[in-house]
Amino acid sequence: MLQRLQFLIRLTHAHRIARRYFVTNGFDGALTMLGITIGFHASGVTELRAMLGTGLGAAIALAVSGVASAYVSETAERDRELQELEQSLARDLGESVHGLAATLVPWLVAATNGLAPLFIALLVLAPIWLQWAGVSLPLPPLHAAVAMAFLCVFLLGVFLGSISGRFWLWSALRTVLIAAATAGIILLVNLSLA
Repeated sequence: MLQRLQFLIRLTHAHRIARRYFVTNGFDGALTMLGITIGFHASGVTELRAMLGTGLGAAIALAVSGVASAYVSETAERDRELQELEQSLARDLGESVHGLAATLVPWLVAATNGLAPLFIALLVLAPIWLQWAGVSLPLPPLHAAVAMAFLCVFLLGVFLGSISGRFWLWSALRTVLIAAATAGIILLVNLSLA
């Protein structure tokens, strides 16, 4: 079964699509959690339970949105491609490898699309959860969560650099600059509300 799945992934180039979705939605997860944690910090919210509840709510919403949107769009694309191929060959391919790919690949892409922001959001929330569980941290939980968000964005940049074949540090610095600009905008908006 695993070999067949690998074949279907190669046949449909789903690994490229899943990789793009992982980076795109992983970035969404990191920036969403960065926004939430900076918003809490700027607003003076210190209750760990409220932070966890809000963060987990956003992480779950990102995951469900990612799975649902990718599944619907990938299913439509795969169905269209299968219909075009069937018309070209003048035969039903529902039971073929192409038909199986049209069924399985949307699930693979949808899982990647949904799990990436969930995983990264949970990483960013980890310092807050650890503090809530009674684990002593060297930084206040919100500061540690912001640092974790920047680390996740940095690592996504490193990954993008390795994909493109460019120097990984420039790619990582570019993603960190985007996160820093986002943080600055959030702080400015919060200052204007004060």
